[in-house]
Amino acid sequence: MSEPAATYPWWHSAVIYQIYPRSFASSKGPIGTLAGVTKNLDYLRDLGIDAIWLSPFYRSPQHDAGYDVADYFDVDPRFGTLADADEMIQAAHERGLKVIIDLVPNHTSEDHEWFQAALAAGPGSPERERYYFRDEPNNWLSIFGGSAWTRVKDRADAPGSSYADDEQYYLHLFDSSQPDLNWDNPEVADLFDRILRFWLERGVDGFRIDVAHGLVKDPALPDYAGHVQMVQGDDGERPPMFDQDGVHEIYRRWNKVLAEYDGDRMLVAEAWVDPPERLARYVRDGEMHQAFNFDYLVAPWDARELRAVAEQVMATFAAVGAPTTWVLSNHDVVRHASRLGLRETGKGPNGIFATDPQPDRELGLRRARAATALMLALPGSAYLYQGEELGLPEHTSLPDKVREDPAFFRTNGLEAGRDGCRVPLPWRAHEPGYGFSPSGETWLPQPEDWDIYAVDTQLSDPTSTLYLYRALLHLRKAWQLGEADFVFLPDVPEHVVAGVARTQTGAEYLVFTAIGKAAPLPAGWQIELATDDLTESGEVPADVTVWASRA
Repeated sequence: MSEPAATYPWWHSAVIYQIYPRSFASSKGPIGTLAGVTKNLDYLRDLGIDAIWLSPFYRSPQHDAGYDVADYFDVDPRFGTLADADEMIQAAHERGLKVIIDLVPNHTSEDHEWFQAALAAGPGSPERERYYFRDEPNNWLSIFGGSAWTRVKDRADAPGSSYADDEQYYLHLFDSSQPDLNWDNPEVADLFDRILRFWLERGVDGFRIDVAHGLVKDPALPDYAGHVQMVQGDDGERPPMFDQDGVHEIYRRWNKVLAEYDGDRMLVAEAWVDPPERLARYVRDGEMHQAFNFDYLVAPWDARELRAVAEQVMATFAAVGAPTTWVLSNHDVVRHASRLGLRETGKGPNGIFATDPQPDRELGLRRARAATALMLALPGSAYLYQGEELGLPEHTSLPDKVREDPAFFRTNGLEAGRDGCRVPLPWRAHEPGYGFSPSGETWLPQPEDWDIYAVDTQLSDPTSTLYLYRALLHLRKAWQLGEADFVFLPDVPEHVVAGVARTQTGAEYLVFTAIGKAAPLPAGWQIELATDDLTESGEVPADVTVWASRA
C-alpha cells in the first residue's frame, strides 16, 4: 500500500507574480493604480499564477518609488484608497489568487511622523532613539552612493527651522530621505506588530520583507572597510550592518503574529546573504517561510554553474525543511531577457545606458525563454516579474531627464539605475501608451517598438512568449512539479542542464536545457514542450529547454 501524498501549505510551491503598481496598469493617469490591478486580475488568473505580490503602495513622497513609507496604514492617493485595496484583495481571492504585500521595516520616509518628531525634538530625545542619530558618523556608504550619514543641519529643509544648527548625523543605508529605524528600540517592534495585524485583518496572505537582512546593526556601529552592498567581506566576516543574528528574533516574533490568523499566512525574505547556509537560517522553523534565492538569479548562463547553484541551494534549504524559491527578474535588476543577451551574463550592471554595450535582443529572449522553462521545472516556489511573460527587454535608451531612481542621482549619473526595468507595461498595441492608462500617459516613456510585446499582440500569436508562459504554468501545475522530487542527471554533456522530476503519483518528467550548442535528448522521452523549434535532426538546439514525459 502506497503512502499518502504529502500535503503542503499553498506557498510551498506557488508561482507568485510581482506587480510593480506604478507600472502595471492605470485607471486614471500616468501612474498605475490598485484599480488598474483589479481590472486585470482575470489576465493574471488566466496566466496560471497562484498569487500576486505588490511592491509598496503605502502613503509616500515617492523619493524611492514607495520604498520610503510615510504611513504604513494608508494607501497613497496616487494608487487609490484603502477601499481600493480592500476591493483588490477581495477580487483576487474570488479568483483563487493569494495576495502578498511589501513590508519596509528597515527604514521609513523622512516624512513619517516619527522622523519629523525626531528632528523637532533634538539631540538626546526619546524620539531620536527610534532611529540612529549620532554626534560623529562612521565610514559607512549608502547603497545608492555617497555617505550613509546626513548631518541634520545640512538637510535642505534645515534653514529657518528649529534644527538649523543641529550638528547630529542620522543613518540611512539608502537615500537620505530614508532614515534607518533602530530595532533595538522596543517601540519599533511594537509599531510593526500593529502594521502586520492591520493588513492581516484586511485579508492579505503574506508579506515580502524588504532588506530583511539589514534591520539589526552592530550596536557599536564600527567602521567597515568593505563596500556596504557586500553581504560578506573579503575577509569572510559579515558587515556590521547586514545579517546580524538579532534579525532572527524579529522574525520569530512575526511568525507568531501570523500564526494568529487562518489561512497559512507567509513571510518571504529579501535577503542578499552569502553563503547559502546563512540564508537558510531565515527559513528555519518558526521564522520566515521563504527567502529569495538570489544566487540563482545572478548565476551566469553556464550549465555547470547553474546546476551547481541549484543543487547547493536545494540541499541547503532542504536541510532546514524549507522550500527553495526561484527568480530571474524583479524591480531591482536588469530584466533577464536583456541580461542574458549581454556578453557577461551574471547579475549585470545597475541599469544600461544607450551609450553602453547593448544586449543582443534576439539571443537574450531565446535564452530567457529557456531559463524560465528550466526554472519552472524545479521544485519549490517561483517568482515572476510583471512583463517577463511578454518577453519584455530592459529599456536601455531612457533620457536622463526622465529618470527617477535615486541611484542615478546619488552616483552623479555613473549608474543608470533601475528605471529601465520599471517602464509601464504594454497592453494594447495600437493605443496611446499601449493602453497602459485611459489617457495614454505613462510616468516613464515606453520604447517605440513595444507594440510587438503588447498583450493583445501576443494573445493572437501561439508562438509568443505569453503563450509559452501560459503553457509552462499549466503543465507545471498539472504535473505537480512544484512538489516533485528532483534529481539532476549525471551523464549529460557539460553544456547541458538536465534533471528528472518524480511526482508524488510516481510520474516522471524530464527538463533538458542545451546552453551554447545543440545536444541530443536522452532516449526514452517524449517531448511535450520546447521553448523554440527543434533541429531537423530532432536535437535540442542551443539555448533551448524542453520538457518531456516518459515515452
